Amino acid sequence: MKILQINACDISGGASIAGYRLHQGLCKKGVDSKILVGQKQSGDRHVDQISKRRYINKALSRISASFGLHYLSIPDTWQIKKHAFYQTADILNLHNLHGEYFNYLALSALTADIPAVYTLHDMWSFTGHCAYSFNCEKWQSGCGNCPNLSTYPAVKIDNTYFEWRLKKWIYQQSELTIVTPSQWLKKQTERSILHKKKIYCIPNGIPTNVFQPLDAQVCRNVLDLPQDKYILAIAAQNLKDYRKGSDLLQDALNQLPSSLKKEICLLILGNQPDNFAEDLNIQTISLGYVSGDRLKAVFYSAADLFICPTRADNLPLVLQEAMACGVPLVSFDVGGVPELVRPEITGYLANPEDPQDLCNGIVQLLENKTLRKQMSQHCRHTADTEYSVEIQAQHYIKLYQQILQQNTTI
Repeated sequence: MKILQINACDISGGASIAGYRLHQGLCKKGVDSKILVGQKQSGDRHVDQISKRRYINKALSRISASFGLHYLSIPDTWQIKKHAFYQTADILNLHNLHGEYFNYLALSALTADIPAVYTLHDMWSFTGHCAYSFNCEKWQSGCGNCPNLSTYPAVKIDNTYFEWRLKKWIYQQSELTIVTPSQWLKKQTERSILHKKKIYCIPNGIPTNVFQPLDAQVCRNVLDLPQDKYILAIAAQNLKDYRKGSDLLQDALNQLPSSLKKEICLLILGNQPDNFAEDLNIQTISLGYVSGDRLKAVFYSAADLFICPTRADNLPLVLQEAMACGVPLVSFDVGGVPELVRPEITGYLANPEDPQDLCNGIVQLLENKTLRKQMSQHCRHTADTEYSVEIQAQHYIKLYQQILQQNTTI
C-alpha cells in the first residue's frame, strides 16, 4: 500500500507536525508513505517540494487574495499528477490545504484516478475564508457579509459567499473521505458542505516514547530553572496570535494572589508578544521557538502545570504532548479541548473567555499536590492508551484498506 501525504510543510506548524508524525507511524508499520509539501524543511528523502517556484506561487496567491479569494491563482497544483510520488500512490492523504501552496480547484483532477482521505486540522475546508469561525455560524448556510475578514487566513474583500460556493462545487466533483482529529470538528463537519462525505474521527498521534515523564529536577537543571518554585508552562508557535489567548492568560496571572506569584516561574516556549510578562510580577523564562521533540519533552517535564489559554482549537498538539509527559492541564472549554482536558482527571477546564476561572484552575491545582499527582498519572495513561502514533497509524491503515477494498469492488 502506497500513501501520498500532501501538506503545507513537513515539520513546522501543528498540522504539518501532525501529518509528519502520521507518516512516521505508517512507515514503522511497513506502509510506503511519502509526502509532497509546499515547503520542505527536513532532510527526509521521502519528502519532496511540490514546486520549486514557492515564492512565485506565494505572490500569485496574494493576487487572488486581494480579490477576496484564496489560492485560486496557483497553477502548479495540477503538476502534482506528473510527480513520481503521485503516479505510484494508491491513496492520497490531504492535510492542510491552506498556506499559499495549493489550489483547491485541482481536487477533482487529483482525485479522479486516486481516492483521497482529507484530514481536516481546522475549519477552513468548509468556511468562506477562516480557519476558525469563533461564534459565527454562517458557514453552515453559505457565508457572506463576513463579521471578521481579518481572521486567519485574512482577506481584504468580502467574497466569502463565492469562495464557500466554489468549495462546495469542487467537493461535489471530488472523491474524498473526511477525517477529523477531534469529535468536536467531526460534529462541525457533519453540519457543513462536506456533510455528504463519509466522515471519521481519528485523533492525531504523538510519539509517546519521546514525550514521556522525565525527572523534573533533572529537567529543571538542564533548562536552568529554579527548583523551589512552581513552574507554569505555556507553548505555541506564535503567542502573538489572538486565537492563542495570551491576553487572557495575562489577565488570569494578574489575578493570582501576590503571595503565590512569588512562588511561580512562568516558562514560555514559542514567540511571545512584546512586553508579555512586563507587569505580571512573576519570574519569566522564555526558551523561544524550539523544534526538537526531545527538548520539548524536557520543557514539559520540568513543569507543574501546562496552561493553554486558547480561544478556539481543534485538538491542540501541545496539550497532547504535555499530557504524555504527565503534566496536568489547564485550559478553556472550547473546540476539541474538553476531549483532552477532563475535569478532575487530566486537568481543569475553565469557562471560555473567563480569565478569573482560568486563575481559579491554576490556584486549585497548585494548592493540591495530591490531585496534581493523580492527574499526572491519568494524563500519561490517557496518552498511552488513546493518543499514541501507533494507535493513530493503525486506524488510518484500516481506513485506507477499507477505501481500497471499496474501490476494487466498484
